[in-house]
Amino acid sequence: MLSVSTKTGDKGTSGLANGKRVPKASFIFEVLGTQDELNSWLGVCIAKLSDHFADQKEFLYEIQDTLFYIGAELAQSPKAKLENASLKKLEQFSDALQSQMEAGWTTKFLYPGGNEVAAWIDVARTVSRRFERTVVKLGQEEVVSPLILQYVNRLSDYLFVLRCFVNSREKHQERTFSYKAKLTKKA
Repeated sequence: MLSVSTKTGDKGTSGLANGKRVPKASFIFEVLGTQDELNSWLGVCIAKLSDHFADQKEFLYEIQDTLFYIGAELAQSPKAKLENASLKKLEQFSDALQSQMEAGWTTKFLYPGGNEVAAWIDVARTVSRRFERTVVKLGQEEVVSPLILQYVNRLSDYLFVLRCFVNSREKHQERTFSYKAKLTKKA
């Protein structure tokens, strides 16, 4: 029987993809842990999306795959390298969803959530932003591909568009925030 426990990390180190062992407290593991958390939240979103969002579900699987490549590249795998085609496809999917939305949808500041699926997507979006912050911080310490930085920035944008698209298709009335309205009520 193959065991999941290798016991190689029992002394507080873990191996990078290039074989180098580093302390588990190294910031790279914060980055990779956040990437893993994001990938898990995307799994929740996939599980929650109904079948009439089949294209979006399939694309979220592709994003999960891309995140594995990004994680491997950040962990210094000599074989993994994010391709520009992944960024282009992410941008195209985002643009396609935006083109199907009602005019002016981007002019509103929306409360997170909406229907249940959109709420899960919002959680994934916020974790995506945290992942981006960790990647940027890692880039201050070592070389990080500019393509990875672009991809993780666009990913949270895409997830915001997707949650809006889901709410729109499910006819959920978005709740909007208006600072001006709050000031008017106080006066």
